[in-house]
Amino acid sequence: MQLRILDILKEKQKTKYWLYIQLGLSYQNFNKLVNNQTSGIKFENLKALCDILECTPNDLFTEYCKK
Repeated sequence: MQLRILDILKEKQKTKYWLYIQLGLSYQNFNKLVNNQTSGIKFENLKALCDILECTPNDLFTEYCKK
């Protein structure tokens, strides 16, 4: 699974900086989350992302195949 945060931000014409300010995470954790460099996500962060981006968890994730 991969997070589609950057795609959703682009669709909504919002910046990463805007989301960073809204979420209130440390920059290191935020950057790992946005760039899919994390192996897990806290439910509270998932809910916050859904609330801020006005989407569902299904909208946030996409499947990918490793080659």
